[in-house]
Amino acid sequence: MKKPVYRALGICSVALGLIGVVLPLLPTTPFLILAAYFFARSHPEWEARLLAHPTAGPAIRAWRERGAIPLLGKRLATLMLASSALFGWYALPGDWRYLPGAIGMITLLWMWSRPSS
Repeated sequence: MKKPVYRALGICSVALGLIGVVLPLLPTTPFLILAAYFFARSHPEWEARLLAHPTAGPAIRAWRERGAIPLLGKRLATLMLASSALFGWYALPGDWRYLPGAIGMITLLWMWSRPSS
């Protein structure tokens, strides 16, 4: 019973990752890492395809082996989170303007504490 659920969750994760390719605020790699996790438990051939992918594969393997995030990914995420925080500062009313910056800071502190690949 678990395999079909894991497979469905893996397919949904890949779909969200693909949507994240075109939507700047939706991250791609975390969804593909999650998909590899689900496929490892339900469909090893699909997991192998994700790990062999020339673009996504190295990031997934680096996360699995060392919990590492690519340096380019960290820099791009920093830029995107900073721009989101600035946009929120000017666009949101009252105390809500602090929320994007606070979430961004927490995320960046965690992300930069991870090793780089």
